[in-house]
Amino acid sequence: MQTTEMIVESYCNYIRHWATIPNIKCDRGQYEIDLLAVDPRNMGREGRYHIECSVHITAPFSRLTAAKFSEEKLKQRVEKPRQRMTIGFFKERKFEAPEVLEKLSQYGFEPGNYRKVIVTDGWTNEAEEKAREYDILLWDFNRILLELADLCAKTTKYFEDDTLRTIQLLLRAQKKVHKDK
Repeated sequence: MQTTEMIVESYCNYIRHWATIPNIKCDRGQYEIDLLAVDPRNMGREGRYHIECSVHITAPFSRLTAAKFSEEKLKQRVEKPRQRMTIGFFKERKFEAPEVLEKLSQYGFEPGNYRKVIVTDGWTNEAEEKAREYDILLWDFNRILLELADLCAKTTKYFEDDTLRTIQLLLRAQKKVHKDK
């Protein structure tokens, strides 16, 4: 499981209070579902989420775009990073691939009874419009991380969750270093 996926899972668990299942491998092909989340207080469409994460440090590939997705370009080493940051890539390869839909149905996620979410480090206005058109929610990874940091800053509770514990230790170190100056 990638670090960004673990952070999003912690967000779902500790901020939203949802149950989650991470890294679900599909039975065929190279497909995988990053995260399924369920709000136990709302078992309808608004309480069920298929979440995919894509956060990149490299600036040219960090924002989600509405550029046209191409399976052919996805096979080209030079084009692959850009293709993986298009709404079309998520729609076709992450949310609507038959292998993914088949695996989702095994968990009771049928088309129309759950929300689709992309977590990323920003997006273009066009990507936001296209996401709305495809009924996909966009979540800002930076806000998620800051909400988790706020949670950790407000308590001395010992978290056994590795993600929250790491954030706690980072905040503690920052506080200690600034105090010692």
